Amino acid sequence: QVQLVESGGGLVQAGGSLRLSCAASGSVFSIDDMGWYRQAPGKQRELVAVISRGGTTNYLDSVKGRFTVSRDSAKNTVYLQMNSLKPEDTAVYYCRSSIQFTGRIYWGQGTQVTVSS
Repeated sequence: QVQLVESGGGLVQAGGSLRLSCAASGSVFSIDDMGWYRQAPGKQRELVAVISRGGTTNYLDSVKGRFTVSRDSAKNTVYLQMNSLKPEDTAVYYCRSSIQFTGRIYWGQGTQVTVSS
């Protein structure tokens, strides 16, 4: 079992920055990929950024150059640095982890990010 707890969401003006954190606990030795998804009202959940166990990253096209995902293995924490935020970035952001070999997925509870114009 893996537990994920997000923090760092909030309200920010367009052009501002926020940093999300997701701390993992439990069977952290088995975690493979960690990443961030988001879901805006009336829309499907979408991948924002993911980082592999080895540090390889992948981003949603619309956030490339603005968002940076990073991982501190010693703290079992993944971060999402969000710069130059836009109103269309407004959503609930969810942390997700996958487990080696089994592919089992765990989700955090979500944190709201609201960008005002």
